[in-house]
Amino acid sequence: MRSTDLMMIYEVLSNHFGAQGWWPAETRFDIVVGAILTQRTIWRNAARVIKDLKREKLTTPNALANVDPDRLEALVRPAGFYRQKTQRLIELARFIVEKYGGSLERLFEGSVEDIRGVLTSLKGIGLETADSILLYAADILVFPIDTYTRRICHRLELISSEDMAYEALKELFEGGLPSDLRIYKEFRALLVRLGKTYCRPRPLCRKCPLRELCYFAQRL
Repeated sequence: MRSTDLMMIYEVLSNHFGAQGWWPAETRFDIVVGAILTQRTIWRNAARVIKDLKREKLTTPNALANVDPDRLEALVRPAGFYRQKTQRLIELARFIVEKYGGSLERLFEGSVEDIRGVLTSLKGIGLETADSILLYAADILVFPIDTYTRRICHRLELISSEDMAYEALKELFEGGLPSDLRIYKEFRALLVRLGKTYCRPRPLCRKCPLRELCYFAQRL
């Protein structure tokens, strides 16, 4: 995949949607919490929970590590799957406290491979969530791959199958984009916006800003 292909897509989406400013969090830990909360829901719901956690002074690893699970469940409920997410948040917070003294800076000191390995060793954190944490919380150049990205790339015929291996598709983006954190963060957010707005399972191709570049749209 050539950088010109990806940057052309990026520019079209950026001009159409404007700046996304994804995950407008006050702290790195807010972003980590948001990465868990936003699983299988929309960011608006996760942001609502984070706001409530702030009100209750539960936005540090130490606070979450010691919170009563029932209390946290009530706060997490708007994000869906609240029992599961409550358990994952408490386990993650306790891990950060016990192994890193509650410091994300210490967690993020290692190599990308080491940090990624630590994150994915925790229950409920897969590759996409880990890479989102690395990109948005640790400011590390990795490109998270999600269902939207797979669908869009397949319809643009940048890949031959939506089932392409996670690491292979991630490497295509990382090899085809300039080493610029702003572009990585915005592009990921723009692809999600496109996938939710136009490039749905039942797509709205006639309104899509990429319709002139998309082989799928041109065949309809």
